[in-house]
Amino acid sequence: MAVIKPFRGIRPKKGLESQVAALPYDVYSSEEAREVVKGQPYSFLNIDRAETQFPVGTDPYSDEVYDKAKEMFWNQVAEGIYVTENTPVYYVYELIMDGRSQTGLVACASIDDYQNEIIKKHENTRADKEIDRIRHVGTMEAQTGPIFLAYRFDPAIDAEINKAKANAPLYDFVADDGITHKAWIISDADSIRVIQDAFEKMNDIYIADGHHRCASAVKVGLKKREENPGYTGEEEFNFFLSVLFPDEQLMIMDYNRVVKDLGEYSEESFMDALKEIFDIEPIGTEPKKPASKGEIAMFISEKWYLLKVKDAYKSNDPIKGLDVSILQDYVLSPMLHIDDPKTDKRIDFVGGIRGYAELERRVHKDCKVAFGMYPTSIGELFAVADAHLLMPPKSTWFEPKLRSGLFIHSIKA
Repeated sequence: MAVIKPFRGIRPKKGLESQVAALPYDVYSSEEAREVVKGQPYSFLNIDRAETQFPVGTDPYSDEVYDKAKEMFWNQVAEGIYVTENTPVYYVYELIMDGRSQTGLVACASIDDYQNEIIKKHENTRADKEIDRIRHVGTMEAQTGPIFLAYRFDPAIDAEINKAKANAPLYDFVADDGITHKAWIISDADSIRVIQDAFEKMNDIYIADGHHRCASAVKVGLKKREENPGYTGEEEFNFFLSVLFPDEQLMIMDYNRVVKDLGEYSEESFMDALKEIFDIEPIGTEPKKPASKGEIAMFISEKWYLLKVKDAYKSNDPIKGLDVSILQDYVLSPMLHIDDPKTDKRIDFVGGIRGYAELERRVHKDCKVAFGMYPTSIGELFAVADAHLLMPPKSTWFEPKLRSGLFIHSIKA
């Protein structure tokens, strides 16, 4: 039984939403963040990456940086840059990219559901990345970057979301990257009850993106429980900010690989070794993306090839059958000795949003070979999570990215 509850959201004052909304903190380096916030005093990136308020060279993980984030945010709330709902509500959040729309429900999910694996993950998290967000959320006493959750389509929820979308939107703006963002409020008690009841019938919610933010939010909540031994379970720190999307609306893009050298292989011997695992089709100088599962594009020495996995290397196992696993298990690890792609400096990852031109650029610049993957499907993601397994690193790339700062959840006790 999933608990997905409304909350008293903190959000930008109408008219300021486009100035506040920011891409997630972790898509920028510190240097890039400093450039983005120039002349943008309300951009939430100022708060998400508060080291931008200090001289270059300031430790982004110092106490003063987290304290500055808290100070800036709550001062802006006091100044009226943000408003707080009088009663708990849901929000409907629509993103449109290249004419394609996806609409989710902004709500709060339960840390107990995460602990009990009703909310399921498909990735491991790294402690060092968790610590930063634990300190950020804990110091600010607010969750600012929503977790991207997915659920299997439900007609009752869909009906309430469409009912809300029939009204004039609360927000409607196009961001600098061309993505349209729209939002509506669901405050009607009957609509809220229908949505809550529908989620209570579900036993499976999935983290699509934001595993580190999710783990961090849960750990902050558990710490607050320790600090408040008389807690009832209803306090806001028992829940974390989320946007939940039905599976049928989600698009996963390819997450591609570039490798810096061929190890002990010459190009000729490498191609010969690949022929054991794949049927290889020469493409030429123009790229051709994989058309189906079991196909991998490869760029080497100014030429593109299509690698088609032979039947002997296919698997029905939810992990071993993934294309990213086949590449890892039969090429990257045994042939190129890249055993841990999370830490090996010889491999890098390129999100599908950057296109195959970026793969070619990297091979021209500092790599020897590039692999273009067929996207992992949402069904494959669900299957891995349902089996309580973990995908290889960098298996999924979701677009468009949820904006930070549009919806904020206070966890003050």
